Amino acid sequence: MDETIVVDTESIKYENSKEVLKSICLDLEDKGYNALKQITEYLLTGEIGYISSYKECRSRIQKLSRRDIIEYMLKDFVK
Repeated sequence: MDETIVVDTESIKYENSKEVLKSICLDLEDKGYNALKQITEYLLTGEIGYISSYKECRSRIQKLSRRDIIEYMLKDFVK
């Protein structure tokens, strides 16, 4: 008999977002940019121009939900 497998998609989405943000930070810092400031301004304003297009950082971060990123950060912060 086949068993039903329950997949925690929220956890997968969280981990994926975390890995994408880490890689963006590393790429931006590699170029000499202040990654945290760029990402913070983008999250606060929604203006994608704050993120450098270096190594496609801009297009990669646009694939993530700003709302989800902020929610994940807040959950981690209050743990």
